[in-house]
Amino acid sequence: MSAQPVNPNLPPDHVTVFIDGVELAAPKGSMIIHAADKAGIPIPRFCYHDKLAIAANCRMCLVEVEKMPKPAPACATPVMDGMQVVTRSEKALKSQRNVMEFLLINHPLDCPICDQGGECELQDLSLGYGRSVSRFAERKRVVADEDLGPLVATEMTRCIQCTRCVRFTAEIAGTYELGGMQRGENLQIGTYDGKPLTTELSGNVIDVCPVGALTNKVFRFRARPWELIARESLGGHDALGSNLFLHLRRGDVMRAVPRDNEAVNECWLSDRDRWSHQGLTADDRAVHPLVKDGGEWRQASWDEALVRAAKILRDNPADELGMLVHPATSNEEGALLARLAEALGTGNLDHRIAQRDLSDGAIAEPFAMPVAELDKADAVLIVGSNLRHEVPLLHQRVRQAWRQGAKVYVVNPVDFEFTFDIADKAIVPPSKIAETLRVAELGDALRGAKHAAIIVGGQAETSAHAAEIRQAAAALAAETGAALCRIPQGANAVGLSRAGVLPTSRDANAMLAERRSAYVTYGIEPGLDFADQAKSMQALGAAQVVAFSHFACQSTRAVADVILPIGALAEIDASLTNLDGREQRAVAAGRLPGDARAGWRVLRALGGELGVAGFEFTDLAGLRAGLQQQTVDVARSNAPVVDGDGLELAVSQAIYRVDGLTRRAAALQSHPLTLGPRVVLHPDDARTHGVADGAMAKVSNAVGTATLQVAVDDRVAPGAAWVESGYGATAALAAGKVKVVAA
Repeated sequence: MSAQPVNPNLPPDHVTVFIDGVELAAPKGSMIIHAADKAGIPIPRFCYHDKLAIAANCRMCLVEVEKMPKPAPACATPVMDGMQVVTRSEKALKSQRNVMEFLLINHPLDCPICDQGGECELQDLSLGYGRSVSRFAERKRVVADEDLGPLVATEMTRCIQCTRCVRFTAEIAGTYELGGMQRGENLQIGTYDGKPLTTELSGNVIDVCPVGALTNKVFRFRARPWELIARESLGGHDALGSNLFLHLRRGDVMRAVPRDNEAVNECWLSDRDRWSHQGLTADDRAVHPLVKDGGEWRQASWDEALVRAAKILRDNPADELGMLVHPATSNEEGALLARLAEALGTGNLDHRIAQRDLSDGAIAEPFAMPVAELDKADAVLIVGSNLRHEVPLLHQRVRQAWRQGAKVYVVNPVDFEFTFDIADKAIVPPSKIAETLRVAELGDALRGAKHAAIIVGGQAETSAHAAEIRQAAAALAAETGAALCRIPQGANAVGLSRAGVLPTSRDANAMLAERRSAYVTYGIEPGLDFADQAKSMQALGAAQVVAFSHFACQSTRAVADVILPIGALAEIDASLTNLDGREQRAVAAGRLPGDARAGWRVLRALGGELGVAGFEFTDLAGLRAGLQQQTVDVARSNAPVVDGDGLELAVSQAIYRVDGLTRRAAALQSHPLTLGPRVVLHPDDARTHGVADGAMAKVSNAVGTATLQVAVDDRVAPGAAWVESGYGATAALAAGKVKVVAA
């Protein structure tokens, strides 16, 4: 290798390297494997993963480098100017085959019964680099399996100690739950304490595992990879809109795996998006149109159900009708709902069903800093959010920023667990969040950063003080130059806002407080999805209700007069708009159950039955051709009144109870992060109210009373009581102040 540059025309931060005779330009400091991958030159590997730190412990990527006496690992050998590399020489191939032989010495070779068979990296590479006959005659070692919880299955005898899973939990998830124990041939990968994985990203260890040591416990033994058909889809449980593939067998969704998109979810997938498909086959899935006669439900034909629904809408025209839409509803369905509302003359249309304070007319808006750039921020302020549970992969982006030196600040009613260090935090009741944002120290911290972001989350957006918090956050962002990133409250809240699913007369809170004579509910589980469940159930129960629903659940049956079964996101062609304002499409994957139909088809049929304009299209392409962004002068309701004595209620969504699908996914409900309904108090407040940790207490306000188990934790702000929504037991409570007494 010459001291002079081989190619003087290269950029100053690049060098020239020759791999298998091909001249390549590679960045200084990069590894041989990086240059080879970019050029499409195959080099076998097991431990290397382009999103994880280099370990260089499998040695499968050994290559021959000119002037080096021994083969060098391509993943850990930096390129140098003029370097000559050969990946297929006799020396390189012999080294790679020797490594493969050592890897297979203790491997059980149980491919016929291994769930990874057909998509196993070890199986694939052993075909090219393995011997046809083993020279090893001694007894193979056996490793006892650990129970890693309801999501990840283990067969650790197959483990080749590549440490990809260890590096994932340490670097990406940040939970450090897996590690290597013992040494030499006794090295084992495990948790040491034998407890289940608690990271919300645990399923990714299945993807990074190159063998069958870590597999999908829910999918296990249900199908072979070659039986599956892949369909592009999206995660519909938070506003990130993670890209994924749904794998089908004979129309049934078998599993979900990540689909690479660097601008959205990289190559990762949250557990919530990976396993929520279990809810598609729930026992209470709506599979036939249902109508209520004399208080009794009976199955009906589509024609009869649509006639009944149309009659309800005709009998309750204009302002007498309210339309409530789930914020994960697709753009196509949202556009049709807006057309239907316009045709029926009602301005009572809203998707912001879980937000209590809409007095400022706030709607979901795209992030001011794209999510792909968040890992480059040097200061991040998190306001009113359990970010790790709210948008797991957004939390992971903030972790990457922290690993690169960013400082993270927090203003929250609960000192939630994050996987990064907090530079400074203020744990205050919800009513004090806006006041805290006006403190000079926060402004100084953000003003001194080159790329700062303010992330406003669900606890702020759904609180009774949301308008004041939004105003304070916007003022702080304007003052400091920080990018304001308000997390949309729903998987498609941005898209529905653009589609005009917004009120011109009464918003969601107002149309429930000022009861209408009829309602349309779309994709909603009435007993659990609203901001104020008691008020919502009372209003719906006293009216005529047409329910477009995925589930014929108890609460839907209690309030509806007609149930029209519609397909879930995994079963329909749809588009969603994520928190960056990026419109993404999903294609129909799973088979629609029974007589259920895609929501846009049902809306088209209902529009035809009503004889209104805007429903003349015949297919989805025709519908999409007519879509356009709507501008709505959003109606505002009065701010909720928060007075009286008691503790301020801080409400966050339970990570695996955010919607109907996740609530019905059995594996997610068995996960350690599903804690069940409870009220969490600061130790001082617990003593004041005479309740102890583990005891039962009655939590009540003007809305209702809930009997909940008490957890005492000094992470909760004094003067606040923290509960998670999504449970029937906590549905009786709304944001405000509550009294807590021993049960």
